[in-house]
Parts: sequence; structure tokens; C-alpha cells
Amino acid sequence: MRILAATALALLISSDSFAQPATPIVYVLSTGGTIAGSGSSSTDLSNYKSGSILGEQLVKTVPQISQIADVRVEQIVNVNSSDITIQNWLTLAGRINATIKETPAVSGFVITSGTNTLEETAYFLNLTVRSDKPVVLVGAMRPATAISADGPLNLLNAVRTAIAPDAKGKGTLIVTRS
Repeated sequence: MRILAATALALLISSDSFAQPATPIVYVLSTGGTIAGSGSSSTDLSNYKSGSILGEQLVKTVPQISQIADVRVEQIVNVNSSDITIQNWLTLAGRINATIKETPAVSGFVITSGTNTLEETAYFLNLTVRSDKPVVLVGAMRPATAISADGPLNLLNAVRTAIAPDAKGKGTLIVTRS
């Protein structure tokens, strides 16, 4: 009788009723900008090259992100925001729409972007992405290599926004810190 009870208890404990909820899936699609910028020193806030650091590296600098989401990073382009093109926007919108079909469990998207064209990119994506899943653009005013870089916290907050239930159905959003 004890063996039967122990077996039943083991089956209950290993069942899906005790499974932890799945970690939300967020795609970070990188396009460059100051958030991915690199300067010659940590105190160089004006002479830097935008779009020097890959999205994968940006995400790795914020370990807290992996505690809240399963982040999958794709590099769409890595340019200064003034060099982004309509073709880049079409690629970005196409990738988001395709990902929604390929990975229906995706919770949302974060787009790293240069701030000079952040609003234009958001507007374009608002018109071309066919989903109520959050699309969140994020940028920075200081390059990633700066001692006072604002990109890491902005990126974390963008991921938080992309998984927030209240962000669903709101259209394309922008997260920055002032």
C-alpha cells in the first residue's frame, strides 16, 4: 500500500499540474543606432560609431533579461539611424510578420533602433505589422561603450514592456529613458 501511495505521489509531483509557466518568448531585432554604438573610450560620448555592436552582445550585457524572457536575437541591419532605408523597414516588418506565423507563442518584439528615425520606424511598423502582439522600439542617447550608457536599462524596460499583458493591442510602442 505504501509503495502504491508513493508511486501515486511521484506521478502527481511530476505531472504538468506543477509545471512552471513557460518563459515568455521575445525577439530582439537589431538595426543599429547609438544603442549599438562604440566609442574609443568610456568617456567619449560624442565621437563614436553607431551600429558597431551586434544585438546579441547588447542583450548579453543585461543578464536580468534572461530572468524574465526567452530572448532570441536577430541582426536585421547594423547602421546609423540616418542610414536606415525603406528596404530595411520592409525587411523588419516582414521578419516580424513571419515570426508571428512561425512562432505563435511569441509574446512580443523589441527593435533596437537609432533615435533619429525611431518615430518613423515605429510609425511604419504600426502600419505594416499584422498582430496585436507588442512591438517595442528602443534606443539610447549614449553609446553602449559609454560609462553612463542608457541603453542597457532601456533594453531591459523594452523587454518588460514587450511581455506586459497591458501592452498587447496597443500598436507599436517606444521605450526610452529621459
